[in-house]
Amino acid sequence: MSEKSIIIVGAGLAGMSTGCYAQMNGYSSRIFEHHSAPGGVVAAWRRKDYLIDGGIHFLMGHKPGTPIYDLYRELGATEGSRFLDMTSYARYVDEITDRSVDVTPNLERLAADLKSWSPADAPIVDDLIAGARAMQRSGMGGMDMAKPAEMMGFFDRVKQFWGMRGIMKYFGGKYARPIAEYAQAIQDPGLRRVIENLFLPEVPVWFICMILGLLADGQMGLLEGGSWEFARLIEKRYKGLGGEVTYNATVGRILVENDRAVGIRLTDGSEHRADVIVSAADGYSTIFGMLEGRFASDEIRRRYDEWKLVRPFMLVSFGVAREFADQPPFGIRFLKEPISFGDEMVAGISTRIFNYSDRFAPPGKTVIQVMMETGWDSWNELRKDKALYDAEKEHLAAEILKRLESIYPGITAQVEVTDVATPYTTWRYTLNRDGAYEGWLPTQEAIMARPIRTLPGLSSFYMAGQWVMPGGGVPPCLYSGRHVIQLLCRADGKRFTHRAP
Repeated sequence: MSEKSIIIVGAGLAGMSTGCYAQMNGYSSRIFEHHSAPGGVVAAWRRKDYLIDGGIHFLMGHKPGTPIYDLYRELGATEGSRFLDMTSYARYVDEITDRSVDVTPNLERLAADLKSWSPADAPIVDDLIAGARAMQRSGMGGMDMAKPAEMMGFFDRVKQFWGMRGIMKYFGGKYARPIAEYAQAIQDPGLRRVIENLFLPEVPVWFICMILGLLADGQMGLLEGGSWEFARLIEKRYKGLGGEVTYNATVGRILVENDRAVGIRLTDGSEHRADVIVSAADGYSTIFGMLEGRFASDEIRRRYDEWKLVRPFMLVSFGVAREFADQPPFGIRFLKEPISFGDEMVAGISTRIFNYSDRFAPPGKTVIQVMMETGWDSWNELRKDKALYDAEKEHLAAEILKRLESIYPGITAQVEVTDVATPYTTWRYTLNRDGAYEGWLPTQEAIMARPIRTLPGLSSFYMAGQWVMPGGGVPPCLYSGRHVIQLLCRADGKRFTHRAP
């Protein structure tokens, strides 16, 4: 019997993971990618001597001995790559009250620093830190998603429940509420801003406890080689297993015959056939574009109609002839004077300083990056007039640099490279709906929802990626590819392996 063939749409992390595990299990796979490089939203690009990284901020479970690290190793991401421990999650600066606080792995120090801002809010701080300590003790950094939910039996669920017995209370009640709602009880406005923005304001409280617990447990790390190296190591692994990638190949249609996926048609008109089709591309484009909505259930339509997406972002990066050795890699700044561009007002920005590795800039130089949430519609409309689009990007970069000058005097004269990426840039290279870099907003409902990997009435078709695993992030996307091949092996009566043949 000849090996079964698989076509995978998209060479992001989920698509390449699907390909790697397909090759490990005796399938013949080929990936078709819209862009000219692997990684999808895990993107990095060069501007002169500087590497601009718009992808992975940090990794979870990066240390040997955890199931997630084993996942990275199986996919080749640990070979020649160095993971660095995060010694600081972020520095929060409130220009409005002229205060700052560093969020570090030391939970005792963090609790004291937060309570010093507002002693009256100590009970809320203590409650949050208690949740973080519980998550730390539970070993969330070693969480194992080795099996898809569809393959978990009774004993698997009992084992999972037993492992989480000490933190079960944190997944319901007040801890299931959005952190922004939970923070409304905080009396001090500055402290409230910090707590609301420990991640996205819409995530449940337990998610923030998990982040802080992972940080305290030393299970959050940085990539010395950045997103560029991470994506290319997995691509190398995939090709080494015999997989094939075709770049600059945009899929327009998934071909269906007798309610069975049989191939794809590219936008250049060429067709390619396989026994199984896996889409690791944008969920909306897949279901309502490539498949024309023919296999969308009421529940699928409800998700795509009602669930909110992660808001897209602007990314303004500067290559600077300067070192920032005394600064933490990440920062959040609440602005006294909001930034105005177009019809938007931005009250807070995120900063990223690539001072933890020499891979991003020449000696004595640094990439400093500012990220801010924005809307999709205005930038999508603006890009129709290239002159106006470019002028608005230039105006925004100048405004950002003006703010950085007030923080780091002299930086303006030291800028050697300026790069601006808009939500339209994200869409142009990834085709992600409305430029949403992580798909669904990770609300309690979305995170807890059952993954939808197949479509009703359509055989020989699977989906992988952040639209299957709401909340996105590196481990879930990589696991989603593994899960697809596990389900396929079960359907084919094969024993799944995670080792190279």
